Amino acid sequence: MVVDVTRCNGCYNCVIACKDEHWENDWNPIAAAQPRHGAFWISIEKKERGQFPRVKVSYTPKLCMHCHAPPCAQSTSEGEVYTRPDGIVIIDPGKAVNRKEMLGACPYEAIFWNEEKKLPQKCTFCAHLLDGGWKEPRCVQACPTHALVFGDSDDPHSEVSKILATKKSDVLHPELNLKTSVFYVGLPKAFIAGTAIFGDTDECAEAVRVTLEDPSASKTLTTATNNYGDFEFENLMPRKKYLVKLESDGYLTASV
Repeated sequence: MVVDVTRCNGCYNCVIACKDEHWENDWNPIAAAQPRHGAFWISIEKKERGQFPRVKVSYTPKLCMHCHAPPCAQSTSEGEVYTRPDGIVIIDPGKAVNRKEMLGACPYEAIFWNEEKKLPQKCTFCAHLLDGGWKEPRCVQACPTHALVFGDSDDPHSEVSKILATKKSDVLHPELNLKTSVFYVGLPKAFIAGTAIFGDTDECAEAVRVTLEDPSASKTLTTATNNYGDFEFENLMPRKKYLVKLESDGYLTASV
């Protein structure tokens, strides 16, 4: 699955579709019925960045990463968790009863506890539907902005493969060094933005050359202000010092 955060508008259609598919519906041996409350096999993380008047809001769908070597499986010894030939990781609803410790084994906190059934549960990529001929899970089908894309990454002609080949993608928490089956495009990062104004006319400074320097990495980015005098640099590393220079013919250079 590829999740394009820049396309997600936080409508929660994916969350509703997941609940509609799995609440009070047993899909054994893939998954037992999901409880009505307390389980979100896909959820939306809202994140606000920046300071007034430069504030951005992003929505990041989060679910089981279907790791190639799932840590949850390493916490079991009798096949309670297994990986299908297509790469989908399944918690066996018949074998995993009372295995609550499995929740702590997932570094993504993607496993939920079904108190009624005494069962750990998580996203299955709607494997029961895929086995029945569906091409994508319910969450993907329900997404109106095409923020979720599902397919075979081994097929170079699939949409998933084309996205991964043409767009910069990331994984959640790369520091975990887990090879996952869920990739993200446009994860929210730090940004620097501002407005330039010509001091002598008090007018918006259009077409000003703006340079961003990272002294620690000898890295330079350039842009120009728009007709409102606005500029922006996205996808920056947080907690670093940057130098911004603004230049325009006939004016002194301004540095921040």
